[in-house]
Amino acid sequence: MYRSRWSRASSRVRRWQVVAVGAVAVVAAGVGIGVASAGETVPTVNCPQVKINVAVPAQQQADVQRNLQLLNTQIAEANNRLKSTVGQGGQNFIQNAILGPLKDKRISTIERIEIAIGRNAPRPNLNAATLAPCTLNTGGGASAQQPTSMPAATRTATAKPTTAPVTKAPATAPATTAPAATATVTAPATKAPTGTPVAVNGQLSVCGTKLCNQSGTAIQLRGMSSHGLQFFPNCVNAGSLDAIRNDWNADFIRLSMYVQEGGLETDPTGFTNKVNGLVDTATKLGLYVIVDFHILTPGDPNFNLGLAKTFFANVTAKHAGNNNVIYEVANEPNGVSWTAIKSYADQVIPVIRKNSPNSVVLVGTRGFSSLGLTDGATEQEIIDDPVTFKNVMYTFHFYAASHGADRRAAVARAAKSLPLFVSEFGTQTFTGDGANDFAGTTAWLDLLKSLKISYGMWSLSDGRESNSAFKQGTCSGTTFKGTGVLTESGRYIRSRILTGVGSPN
Repeated sequence: MYRSRWSRASSRVRRWQVVAVGAVAVVAAGVGIGVASAGETVPTVNCPQVKINVAVPAQQQADVQRNLQLLNTQIAEANNRLKSTVGQGGQNFIQNAILGPLKDKRISTIERIEIAIGRNAPRPNLNAATLAPCTLNTGGGASAQQPTSMPAATRTATAKPTTAPVTKAPATAPATTAPAATATVTAPATKAPTGTPVAVNGQLSVCGTKLCNQSGTAIQLRGMSSHGLQFFPNCVNAGSLDAIRNDWNADFIRLSMYVQEGGLETDPTGFTNKVNGLVDTATKLGLYVIVDFHILTPGDPNFNLGLAKTFFANVTAKHAGNNNVIYEVANEPNGVSWTAIKSYADQVIPVIRKNSPNSVVLVGTRGFSSLGLTDGATEQEIIDDPVTFKNVMYTFHFYAASHGADRRAAVARAAKSLPLFVSEFGTQTFTGDGANDFAGTTAWLDLLKSLKISYGMWSLSDGRESNSAFKQGTCSGTTFKGTGVLTESGRYIRSRILTGVGSPN
């Protein structure tokens, strides 16, 4: 959010750091930062340790520990890169290709830790900008490791950060269990109320590079993404969905069903039932629904392949008669190749197609759904090796205060060849917090309108961060309509959907 989404922060943090590596040569201990030549000592990285001196809420201890472990993974990856590139590159190769990207990854990871703690306590300042840069051990040797245990004082009887059932989830939910879900009783399809988005547009499909309605006309859907259903369990309900449908004139709700971070893996039956119930609620209102399999950490969707197959088998069986459900198979893949993402999609989409042969499927793209831009790639890798199933679109996410004209130009170029869907965006930075950039957001949404690319804003929640559409405390009540319950970003998106002109006032 955050998200990662990350808020509760976007819970996400997001998430994604803009990749920008300086080209200035850096000298460590009097040695330049070109790659070692054959026969020379291969350097290793030396990174400052992150110290957590605040109480970590029990609900977030597992998430915090996973990100601490990720810092060590990043160190190991950088050292492997130093070893594998011996003799390559020029004078500034290590800075540009290894130390710079490592700094960006560490900033994102440290901020994810801050955000995780901030979901249930004041967000700490762990000095990411100071602790992110790493230097070189020019004499080689082992890199100092990031401690992954939290101070004993922060542990509680209910927290089990070291057991991390996460790593066992795929093994307990193999693909062979998925067919059993087809025994689920399918409820009769609910007829959409007259004049609602579903009543007007019916079954959606992908025609060329556009999203089209039942008549084959290209359309643009505008809507909202929930935050993590486990973080804000009371924010997506009949009242809030009625508000975005009838008070905002929105077309869809995206249900962000986190897999980790206290989500699906902790209670597969409970979270699947929650998603199914919310799909039913949205269907009665005539809204489209994006069922978002919200992976963020770990970033390789194949880690959750078994869970994904079982989850989508259950959800598609329950809603096989619906014409309003869109399936997003992997939120923001990161640290993984397009080849691996496509392999995952090629295995999950057939599960969806068994019960829902005509539904639109959204496939996340490399680098936190940036079309690979965050990783220094472009849309060309997808064009060269596309997912071959019909009715597939590719996701792009942006945060207006972090992502500007250069990325808009890339999206405009990619839209000529690929069907795109912006399933998540924010008016602030990729962290899901900070000042809103409404001018940048307007530029983005004007572009998406001109290209008929659908979008959903992060997030329908009432957290502390500026990405929350509702003011704090709103979700504990029953009033969701009008501008009095909305934050600046909430007022902006309601105005934009209603009038075509966003206003935070």
